[in-house]
Amino acid sequence: MAISIKELVDSLPQTGKIEWIGLRPQPRGELESADVAEVTLEAGLVGDHYRGASGKRQVTLIQAEHLDAVARLLGMSRIDPRWTRRNIVVSGINLLAFANRRLQIGEVVLEFTDPCDPCSRMEENLGTGGYNAMRGHGGICTRVVRGGVIRLGDVVRLWREEEA
Repeated sequence: MAISIKELVDSLPQTGKIEWIGLRPQPRGELESADVAEVTLEAGLVGDHYRGASGKRQVTLIQAEHLDAVARLLGMSRIDPRWTRRNIVVSGINLLAFANRRLQIGEVVLEFTDPCDPCSRMEENLGTGGYNAMRGHGGICTRVVRGGVIRLGDVVRLWREEEA
């Protein structure tokens, strides 16, 4: 019996894990690492200055595996997550599988809004070629559906309405 694409999209058995949390208290400022962060409907990540005028970019996520890929593309041994200007680094799950879906991290529910395309800061932060190395590896933008607290090590998984 053949499985439909919809059934495949709806079945995301993998789970991920938060590896890093970063907050930007001021525009163009350095990201500060955190072990715990509060997430609200109004502010996104409390303590992070950027929320996006549309609310579609309240919290940004990037895959740890993509940091490794970008490092290899640039001939670097590693990429410090602060350089990417993303809020959360997740390992073990394909973030693009959440396109048009919701994800749960601990008690927090986020909704995928857009891919998180690189900006010109990538060239500045990662060096020559940084912008192009990040294309396709920039992670995702989300808006907050349900607030709460997130912590390093929290599980990242597909949110299912029937479980709410």
